[in-house]
Amino acid sequence: MDPNLRLFAGTEGRPLAEKVAAELGCPLGQSRTVVFGEGNLFVKIEENVRNASVFLIQGVSPPPNDNLVELAFWIDAFKRASAREVTAIVPFFSYGKGDKKDEPRVSIRARVCADLLEAAGVDRLVTVDLHSAQIQGFFRVSVDVLYALPVFAEHIRREGTDNIVIVSNDLGFSEQARKFATVLGCGLAICDKRRTNDAEQAEFVGLYGDVRRRDAIIVDDIIFTGGTLMESCSALLRAGARSVRACVTHGLFTKDARSRLEASDLQRIYVTDSVPRAEQLAGGKVQVLTIAPLLAEAIRSIAEGRSISRLFPV
Repeated sequence: MDPNLRLFAGTEGRPLAEKVAAELGCPLGQSRTVVFGEGNLFVKIEENVRNASVFLIQGVSPPPNDNLVELAFWIDAFKRASAREVTAIVPFFSYGKGDKKDEPRVSIRARVCADLLEAAGVDRLVTVDLHSAQIQGFFRVSVDVLYALPVFAEHIRREGTDNIVIVSNDLGFSEQARKFATVLGCGLAICDKRRTNDAEQAEFVGLYGDVRRRDAIIVDDIIFTGGTLMESCSALLRAGARSVRACVTHGLFTKDARSRLEASDLQRIYVTDSVPRAEQLAGGKVQVLTIAPLLAEAIRSIAEGRSISRLFPV
């Protein structure tokens, strides 16, 4: 591995970064963040990074605005400290839903975020299950999108794959759901839903595929309030599914999502540790799977100049 590789973490990314550092067998770089009384952020690197290949883990989960600004400040600090290159590891890229102008007089928020990070000086971005693939095109620097699919698939295999069916929670995630089904060698169904405004919950429209007498596993990229997930669960049970579980990469669990999901008919909700809040709410029906080995292998590959395509699903 590149002897000049340095791994650092922002405030939001520290819990996951400590796991990644353990996987890589390298120390986490010395740094600190200060929040002043008026809310301003101050970041400082507390070791020499001149000519270093820096990997910074900092997601943009709630509070997204604070975490995004801190991410930009860290990138700027490393560039001004003469780091050779800065790779931002952003496990959850917030504002991913703001990927298009789908109504008049609105901002394309994901593009603004991309411009901000590039202006700060980022050389490469690595993220997990980006909400929309087209966001990669908003950047002029390299963007590598990793997928939690292998993490979930390995866990599901250990629990048993007899009589399961993979269910996409909406049409937008259907291609990833198809890959889940291919990897696990099982059937596929798709829930269709419609979002008519900027509300976080969508309206269930229909179900395509046969789930009768099968154990359904809903797959999606983000849980917010959990409303559409519970609607999909109810629809699958009405359609004859024997049981329903869910694999969702980013567990935001906004509002009272956690308690509502616990009271739902879902047997289990698997999420990753891409968002610190998910680990804080683990227990009961919520089980957290770590993506630290996945991120560590991506960092190792980038540092050694090897392709990371082997980490992608089929």
